[in-house]
Order: sequence, then C-alpha cells, then structure tokens
Amino acid sequence: MKVCIAEKPSVAREIAEVLGATKRMNGYIEGNGYQVTWTFGHLCTLKEPNDYSDNWKRWSLASLPMIPPRFGIKLISNPTYEQQFKTIEELMQNAEMVINCGDAGQEGELIQRWVMQKAGCKCPVYRLWISSLTEEAIREGFQHLKEQSDFTRLYEAGLSRAIGDWLLGMNATRLYTLRYGQNRQVLSIGRVQTPTLALIVNRQAEIDNFKPEPYWELKTVYRNTTFSATKGKFTKKEEGEAFLEIASQEDFTVTDISEKKGKEYAPRLFDLTSLQVECNKKFAFTADDTLKLIQSLYEKKVTTYPRVDTTFLSDDIYPKVPNTLSGLVDYADLTAPLLKAKIRKDKRVFDNSKVTDHHAIIPTGVAARNLTDNERKVYDLVARRFIAVFYPDCEISTTTVLGKVGKVDFKVTGKQILKPGWRVVFGAEQKDPDAEPSDEEGVLPDFVKGESGPHKPTLGEKWTQPPKPYTEATLLRAMETAGKLVDNDELRDALKENGIGRPSTRAAIIETLFKRNYIRKERKNLFPTATGVELIGTIQEELLKSAELTGLWEKKLRQIERGTYEARTFLEELKQMVHQVVINVLSDQTGRTITIEQAVPEKPQPEKGSKEPKEKKPRKPRAKKEKTAGQPETAAVPTKPVCPICKKGSILRGKTAYGCSEYKNGCTFRMDYATYGEGLSDEELIKAISGIGKA
Repeated sequence: MKVCIAEKPSVAREIAEVLGATKRMNGYIEGNGYQVTWTFGHLCTLKEPNDYSDNWKRWSLASLPMIPPRFGIKLISNPTYEQQFKTIEELMQNAEMVINCGDAGQEGELIQRWVMQKAGCKCPVYRLWISSLTEEAIREGFQHLKEQSDFTRLYEAGLSRAIGDWLLGMNATRLYTLRYGQNRQVLSIGRVQTPTLALIVNRQAEIDNFKPEPYWELKTVYRNTTFSATKGKFTKKEEGEAFLEIASQEDFTVTDISEKKGKEYAPRLFDLTSLQVECNKKFAFTADDTLKLIQSLYEKKVTTYPRVDTTFLSDDIYPKVPNTLSGLVDYADLTAPLLKAKIRKDKRVFDNSKVTDHHAIIPTGVAARNLTDNERKVYDLVARRFIAVFYPDCEISTTTVLGKVGKVDFKVTGKQILKPGWRVVFGAEQKDPDAEPSDEEGVLPDFVKGESGPHKPTLGEKWTQPPKPYTEATLLRAMETAGKLVDNDELRDALKENGIGRPSTRAAIIETLFKRNYIRKERKNLFPTATGVELIGTIQEELLKSAELTGLWEKKLRQIERGTYEARTFLEELKQMVHQVVINVLSDQTGRTITIEQAVPEKPQPEKGSKEPKEKKPRKPRAKKEKTAGQPETAAVPTKPVCPICKKGSILRGKTAYGCSEYKNGCTFRMDYATYGEGLSDEELIKAISGIGKA
C-alpha cells in the first residue's frame, strides 16, 4: 500500500477523494492502493528541559544555560494525538512507500518529518508539493511527485529554526524570570517576539520624547487654486512674514507650465504580509484573523496556498490564467473584456526568478460559494488584485504650474487620469487613512504662461507631528523590513531577506505579545504595557532585541534553506550567544525588577462601516509559536460540557445527536438523541458525559 500523510483530516479527505480512496477506517481512508492518513498539525515537538535532565525540572539560575548534547523529539501528550500516531505508525510499518502530503512550506515539512522519524519510517518517501487544493492541482501533483531528498535543506532550515527558538526561548525566559520577575510572572523571551516588542517600545519612546516645534508655510490662492512657496517651510515666523509682505504687494504671474504623461501600474498581487496589511487597514482584521480567513479560503479550494512571501507568479501559471478568469463568475463584468483578447504577460507579474516554493496568492477559479462575510471580504481583495494585473496600465497626466510674486516663487502640481485602465476594477478609490497628506491637486484650470492677476497669500502656522503608534499593518511591514520604514516595493523586496520572522509566524508572534500582556491595543493602535517597556529596558543584549541583528539571523536561516550556510554553524553561533547572555545577566548587580502589569480587557470596537457587531476571533494562532519555557496557567472551572474523548472540544447539538466541535480534526465523539434524549441542558449534558466516563 502507498501511505499518504496529510497535515489535517480535511486535506486528507480531499486527497482521498481524488485518489479514489473511499473506505473510511479508524484514522485513515483506504482504497485504490492508497491509505490516506493525517496528523493534527503538530503531533510531535522538541523535548522539554525535564525530558533531558532531572536537574532541569526545577527553575534554577545554577542550571543555566541548558544545552542538550543532542536534541530529541517526543509525541505531544494528548489521547487523540497518541491514538492517531499509533495508526500512522502501524500504516508506515507495512507501507511500500510514503507520500508526504504536508503543508508545502518549511513548517509543514518539519511537522511531517518529525512524525515519520518518530514512527520509524524505513520505506521510500516522496513529496506532494502543490499550491492549491483543487482536484486539478492534486492530480497534477501526484503525477509529478518529488523526491524527499529535494527538501532536505528546507527541513534543515525548519529544524534549525525550532532548535534556535528552543535554545533562546527556554534559557532566556528562565534567566529573565528568575532574575527580574519578582516570582510573580514568567517573563517570556523569544528570538522573534522580543525584537518585535522592542520595535513597539522604541516607537512609544520616540512619541513620548517628541517635542513639537512650530513651522510656517506660505501659500497663495490664485484662480481658486492653492500654490505653495517653493522655499518650503519657515522655521522662523519673522522670515515667513517677510516673504508674506513681499507676496502681498504684487499680482501673481504664471511663469511656466509643464505637462508630463505617465503610467501608474496596478497594485502587486498579494503575499501573506501584504494581504494582512490590507485587511488591517480596510477591515481592522488582526494579522491572525486574516491568516485564519485566507487559510479557510485555501481549504475551500477558492484561493491558492497562503503562507507565501512573493508577489509574483511563475511562467507556468500564464497558460492557466484564462480558465481562472473564466471561473470568477461573480466578476464576469470585469473579466469579460480581458477574455476577448490575448491576456497580457507582464514582467511585473510573471517572474520565475522571484518565485521559489510558491507563487503569490491568487484565486483558483473554483466558484466561491458558502463563504462567511469576512471570508468574502478577503476573497474579494484577492480576486480584484488578480483581475487588475491583466488590465491596461492607468494613463495619467501630471501638470506642474510655476508662478512668481516679486522674488517669491510658487508651485502647484495637478494630476489627471486620462485612461483609468486597471482602476475600473476597484471602483471609487478610497484614501488610505495612514497615508501622508499631499499638496497634489486634481485637475487644474487652464493656465497660460505670462498671465497674472490678484491672489490671496497666507502664512499658516503648523507644528511638527510625532511618529504614529504602530498598527498591526505598519508593524507587519516593520517586521518584514527589520524595522526600516519603506514604501517602495522594489526596495522592500531587497530588505525582505533580512526581515524578522516568517510570513506564516508573524501573526502568532503578535498574538503572543498580547497573550503575555506586553502590548495592548486601543482602536487600531498598539502600545506597550509597563511590563513590556521595562522588559526591553532591562535587556542589555542587542542581539535579543535588535530587529536588524535578528534579521541577520533570519537571513542565515534562509541561506540554510538554499544550501549556502551550514545549519551546524548557525546553531553553534546561537549556543555561544546563549552562553554570553547568561553570563551578562548573572553579572548584573543592579537589583532591578520589572513591574508586572495586569491585563486590562480590551473594549470591543464596532467594525468600521458595519452595523453588525464585529465577529470575535479566538486568539489561538495556527502557526507554531516560538518555544518558551512553560508558563503555569490557572485552570478555569468548566461551565460548559467538554468532550470526554479529545478533552478540548465543546459539545455541539446536531440534527440527530450531540457531537464534538473538534470533529473536523478527527474527534469521533457522538451521543445519539434516541439514547440520551434531545434538548439536554449543559448541566444535564455534563452529568451524562460523566456517566459515559465511568462506564
């Protein structure tokens, strides 16, 4: 039998259907020579400190640094996971070959390799590598299975990342908690989360220390058009008043008119980060909200693989574009003009050199049905971006008019859209609330060189503004470019190499900062708590909190993936760094402590432009978070019945039976109404479930 192992039950069902495997067994689906089984994301994890040594069970400064001679993996302690692993293990023992159908990315590779290692897989292993879950993509993927050895470097990079996070997270968290935490709270330190927190803390310090200063701008209104003095800002009022005096004594004269025609290109296709940024700006979705929504769209087969960091498509996608456009039936009025002629192929869209494992996020062409309101919003963004890149460029005309009053020069620039091109796809343009104000006017009146007439000059006082607090959108961009604020797409591409975190993990990092109560949110803005501020102030090691230096570590991980840097060297450097951090902190004799600020519940904000209350999202990220030392959590008294099988799902009331909310992840709990009665209260359900447990 050929054993296929997917990352979750829903994906396994899709693959089994395409392969013709229809017989449902306990933990797998069989048929047509295949056995299709699944994991639940992470079945295995790196061992905890106490798994290596009894001395590491107790938190003690004397035991630091903890550096195992060899890292090992273990099965996550969970009855459902253990049962499923037992099934996988038995299937692999008798398999003629195994096909790794895990998520096609670094983390997906790591998840499945660990399971196969733990199960003692000895037979040949092949890799299914696909960018969407459509039937066509799955069939094509199985026709072109790849050798597992092709992805060894990807696995080594994922393993290096996981071990690096363990080394830094476990050691630094215990170190700072014991040294500065007042025995009141675990102070979580992470390779990516700490420099991300530092970005927010440093921005707040810039805001707090900002001293506003006045400046003056000289403008004049001629023929209902506002011209600005070319001299720019005046830092002294007297100087501005002197120019105002000159400008008030004579008529305004137009000295030059120039017109320049140009093009504006359609916005790039989405990678995960740019989609998260756009959704935060437009809908106030968190990065984690957007990741969950685009993942759901991927699993519903309507969009391609989401955890990508490129905005380009590979050349082999071009022949498939007409079919994809034809499938976007809800956008037929926009796609019809494109399908009447040959589809344009632009280097700004198709570039093999900019695509590695996966291309940009695009629609698959499968009809988008049964989407939630929020899924529809995200899908609409992806679909319109895709359609727009095949439209003609937007043609514009920029007119610059220069004028003079005495010796004072003035200028105004106006922009006119000659042919909207791709802009028709987006309809009325909405202004970006975070964009800087512009002096650019719309269509200017027809001026004639040499004309002159009366005008109204004014000297306006303004004040310099502090930097804006981070939003999730601007924080994601800062993480992507290691703290450098960049608006230009090409420059951003160059800096991505040194970004901190991966597209798939950045949402989880931000969620971790909320969970640890290091940051809080007011409307869209992110602010550090007292704990977050003091933690960054206490950390003296720049490598722990510098986005730029952490970006260099990320670059090395990417080089490991490409085979240009040794994983062994990377880990040795990290071990030396951990040693040095421990020595430095233990040498601190200042007696400092960190304020432990209690979390304040965030007031729910109504969703912008919607009368409905905003859908509340659970703050449990899918992506694997950085490894940190375990924080004891207080168990809440259950007020709702909990599934007795998987121990984590809640009880759902179906048409004919009670079931578990984790049924999509493989939980088989069921209580028939015929046996137990329909309409039981939560209290009665708890009693009934407890009776099942005793039986």
